[in-house]
Amino acid sequence: MNHVLHGLAANPSLPPELLDQLIGCADTDLSGELAERTDLTPAQLTTLAARGEEIAVQLAYAGRLTAADIDPATQPCAALALLDEGAGRQEWMPLLATHPTPRCREKLAACPGLPPDVVRTLAADPDIQVVAELALWAAPDTAAGLARHPHAEVRLAAAANDSTPSDVLEMLISGEGLPPARRCLVCDREETPFVHEGSCPRPDCDLPLGAACDGSHQSTVHEIQRVALLNPATPIDAAVRFADAPSMLLRSALATRPDLPSAVSARLAVDPIPGVRAELAENPAIDDTVIRTLAADRGHDVQRRLAHNPNVPLDVLADLAHATRIGATLLPRIAAASPQETAQLAASPDPAVRMLVAQRRDLPGEIRDTLAADPDAKVAKSVASHPGLSDTHLRAMVARHAVQVIAKVAANPDASPALLEELTRHQPPVRKVFREVTRHPLAPAPALLVCLTEQRARPLAAAHPNLPQPVIIELLTDNDDQVAEAAAANPSLPVGVMVKLMP
Repeated sequence: MNHVLHGLAANPSLPPELLDQLIGCADTDLSGELAERTDLTPAQLTTLAARGEEIAVQLAYAGRLTAADIDPATQPCAALALLDEGAGRQEWMPLLATHPTPRCREKLAACPGLPPDVVRTLAADPDIQVVAELALWAAPDTAAGLARHPHAEVRLAAAANDSTPSDVLEMLISGEGLPPARRCLVCDREETPFVHEGSCPRPDCDLPLGAACDGSHQSTVHEIQRVALLNPATPIDAAVRFADAPSMLLRSALATRPDLPSAVSARLAVDPIPGVRAELAENPAIDDTVIRTLAADRGHDVQRRLAHNPNVPLDVLADLAHATRIGATLLPRIAAASPQETAQLAASPDPAVRMLVAQRRDLPGEIRDTLAADPDAKVAKSVASHPGLSDTHLRAMVARHAVQVIAKVAANPDASPALLEELTRHQPPVRKVFREVTRHPLAPAPALLVCLTEQRARPLAAAHPNLPQPVIIELLTDNDDQVAEAAAANPSLPVGVMVKLMP
């Protein structure tokens, strides 16, 4: 019956006295389920938080506990969660900065508002991952100091920190002006020279593939350069030096820069590696000339990524609709189209273009209704779940396009109960319809009973409040534990039955 109790724990109709009873007998797993409820009293929250620190952390991040509810000596992880949310007490920090568990100190290093004495303690921590975490989130002065740390892993974290001063980032990316790093994670663990091959037989090895050190810490230095290129605080003059870097990963990182100069964009647009050109294609910084160059690029994923560029001209986007598989996605340029542009797109003779604009859910009623009556099934399918469509329009779509659109029609928030029932009885049946109907708040009981015949829809149907009570009760003993749990979570489950289910 444990799965049924988990269902009851999530049931919004569970009476307060039964909720108290369930909390009183809950194990750790069930307590975690109960902790997700929004109707818990302060006393119930305190009881659940005492069941295990994982639950206390969950409640702390949800904003359900205060500093007065937590003792950092006995629940350090929960205290760290509150500090991470800015709701903890500063006097906890010195205690946690010397906690015997490195993971706790590492978590503290990422918390905001660390006082100077705690920062100094963490910067001198014997665990390099603690120091690296501090470097990742530190204020400018501290980040600048840690960028000179002898361990390359700490420098890597400073390179990713957008608070690191720009002149320091320039030194990190060029390697000039800083003393050479003395250690990295690779030479900490392995005799050098060492290269971590893809066929590493050790199951406990957590070094990334390609990690290498011959004394120069080359793989970590490469990663420092990559994350510094991705850091918007790194000066663009320092970043563009990597336009011809031998590493594809460095050129790809450069291609994403929002401040990329046009001349560098043009060079990257003819990069020999499609992945670099694909990264560039989605960059809003590229100009019209580069956009039109990439529009003709048949390299892997280049045209699809270009279609997602918010600045792609509509005429180019129309061509891309045929050249690449965009799917049922609202593209940024379509979402930003003006009313006049939207009307022009909807009136396009090209169904691929009409399908793009049909993804919008804020269309004027006249345009929405016109697209609903579109003779092309893909256009109609794209607009079928648009709110505001009348029952007449939805039925006409089903009559015109049948199985091609009925799942999307079933997802329409304005689909009537009668229509939903008809869709579940459509021949041939469309399995996705059953799942959409079980998610619909207006789904009537007869439609839900049909949905119970489809395996993947059964748990969803069992949880629907419009399911008849006798059926809900029967499903409590279903052979499928997921179905039984969903029935126990059904808000229409009679209270008398809930009482009988209690341990």
